[in-house]
Amino acid sequence: MDRIHYAGHSVLTGTAIAEALLDYAQALAEAGGSSTVQLPILNEDGSRGRSEVLVGPSSQLISDAEESEHEELTDVGLVSRLRTEAEGLRAHGKPSTPLEIAASPDASGSSADFDL
Repeated sequence: MDRIHYAGHSVLTGTAIAEALLDYAQALAEAGGSSTVQLPILNEDGSRGRSEVLVGPSSQLISDAEESEHEELTDVGLVSRLRTEAEGLRAHGKPSTPLEIAASPDASGSSADFDL
């Protein structure tokens, strides 16, 4: 798991999700674009939730690896979309409009329900 620090707050999410978010943030910064990204997170009580992060040219995100007794959060669809968007930004430049990228409805990392 990785803890993402942003604007004085932090959230715990899966490692692949955090890596894809930082890659996307870098591509957005290079293109001068912005986007809102919904992330599946693990709350302090161990329950699953979501968090929205506004990513733009001046975003200062930090991701630190963190051990957790809970199962790794995964969202293959979200990671794929973030990677695809980052590649597109690098190939074509600034997006025409701000994007909103949502976590997959079933992004729980387990059989537990994940409500958006």
